[in-house]
Amino acid sequence: MTNIYIESIFMAWGSILSNKMRSLLTMLGIIIGVAAVIALMSIGYGVQNKIESNISSLGSNTITITPGTGRKPGIRPAAGSMQTLTYKDYLAIKNLPNIIYAAPLVNTSYLVVNGNKNWTTRVYGCTEDYATLSSLNVSEGRFWTTKEYNSRARVCIIGKTVATGLFGDESPVGQKIRINGNPFTVIGELEEKGYSFMDQDDRILIPFTTVQERMLHITYVNNIVISADNADDLSQIESDVTNLLRTRHRIQTGKEDDFSIQNSQDLMETMKSTTQTLTIFLGSIAAISLLVGGIGIMNIMLVSVTERTREIGIRKALGATYNMIIVQFLIESVTVSVAGGLIGVLFGIAISKIIPMVSTLSTVLSVTPILGSFLFSVFIGLVFGLYPAQKAARLNPIDALHYE
Repeated sequence: MTNIYIESIFMAWGSILSNKMRSLLTMLGIIIGVAAVIALMSIGYGVQNKIESNISSLGSNTITITPGTGRKPGIRPAAGSMQTLTYKDYLAIKNLPNIIYAAPLVNTSYLVVNGNKNWTTRVYGCTEDYATLSSLNVSEGRFWTTKEYNSRARVCIIGKTVATGLFGDESPVGQKIRINGNPFTVIGELEEKGYSFMDQDDRILIPFTTVQERMLHITYVNNIVISADNADDLSQIESDVTNLLRTRHRIQTGKEDDFSIQNSQDLMETMKSTTQTLTIFLGSIAAISLLVGGIGIMNIMLVSVTERTREIGIRKALGATYNMIIVQFLIESVTVSVAGGLIGVLFGIAISKIIPMVSTLSTVLSVTPILGSFLFSVFIGLVFGLYPAQKAARLNPIDALHYE
């Protein structure tokens, strides 16, 4: 019985090789479909990976508390536009359990000047803990000292974009700049982080005390950022922070919070769900061409049945059973789909490798779409080859022998 299957495989290959152009056109739909599934899903995985990296670069396992609320219908103050968070709130929050780092934050945009060069950028008044939890490291120079922080010193650390805009290729460390007309000494330059929702190198860090008291003259904070070692602790920390702030702000039961809390893990899960949906959508569109390829296989197999009617009749007259004929034609259709699937996999991998070279898109190859699209192509060949195989098996041997 095994010899019959092996013989059928050789006959299938013989049929493919004897009609090379027709076989290639038959496989084309499968090739395009498999390659498209692999390429498009690699783009989807690349987008998903990029978004996760961007969120992680903003700080992993973090919670950001912002004044103002956004859940009440109608006209309302935007989050961050109110003044309901204070430095004392930060001091109370940092003593809650499971919190590793906590940092108050004030920020605003200023014009920065160096000689005849100027640059408008975002100035962040922060603590060293903020730099730590946001993975902001100094590539040149140093961070401010405790003495400089407590004395509200006019020192700053600038990002790569600001450094290039104000100093070109020259080292900015030790140089004097003017921020909103006030002189500052550049004591460090941040490591380059690139673009993540925004240009993360277009910023200046200044001691929190300097910005809040000497520049903005305010008593509130724009944000409080906290982090934990374990992502599983974030939900509990969020609950603890909510209860603490509601108590401190004397918010009555049933009344709305006067602050907003954003959990980085929740944001990441939302973005991951969105990108996964996009990836599946792209893969599904590409899979349609596989179905078209299956229809092509069925059409060619029907033509093949017509062309080989006498051959089928002779085989049945010599004792070939209904199942033998079906197996023979199914092997032929599956062989075509397997060959197309393998070629499509090679094309899909090649396209996924080329895309990052010729565009700004990043791709991530995964075994799942490669194996899944190949197996689906085999399944397509099996399903769409079944009807022609049954038609061949149902031929009457006598009628087939008299077929012209």
